[in-house]
Amino acid sequence: MGAETQAMMDRTLVFTYGTLKRGFSNHGLIQEMIRSGDAAFVGVTRTTGRLPLVCGPYRVPFLLNLPGAGERVRGELYAVSPRGIARMDDLEGTCRGHYERLPISVVLPRRRRRSLGTDGEGDEAEEENGDDEVEVEVEAEAYYAHRSYAAGLWTRSGERGFEVYSEKEARGYVKRKDRPQDTTFLDHIRIFVSFPPQN
Repeated sequence: MGAETQAMMDRTLVFTYGTLKRGFSNHGLIQEMIRSGDAAFVGVTRTTGRLPLVCGPYRVPFLLNLPGAGERVRGELYAVSPRGIARMDDLEGTCRGHYERLPISVVLPRRRRRSLGTDGEGDEAEEENGDDEVEVEVEAEAYYAHRSYAAGLWTRSGERGFEVYSEKEARGYVKRKDRPQDTTFLDHIRIFVSFPPQN
């Protein structure tokens, strides 16, 4: 086995659903990791099951580990090196109780070439161009809101989530450097969840 093959086998698949996606404020980290060889884009994907995706204080997105609630969340999948995982863990505050990196099942759409029978005819139910699309289930990891406050975020959101963190949901997002520095992120969350549910 070559060094390049071993390096790819050491990768962790990471599902991104918020500000790390293309076009959002923290995607610069992913771009740096791609340039340094610590990440590779795999594809656009969505969760196999329903999970809540909500916004917390400063319109920060949170995926909640409450299976069966919410929607099938859409996002992006990256293959990330151990060094890249360490950088993502730091950004997501896993050692500070902000997020937890946990397993998640996602599906990737894949085009599959239709098999033609001996008579040259394929299945009529498949697409006319000879391809059909299948979903391939993949095990990955995702950054979930920490269990210490996830239920509070779900209650605060009125137990309503969304399928995708888009420009609409991101409107009003405040970058970390622009937030009040005299209060911890966990304190911001505690204050946020102490208010009544949003309508």
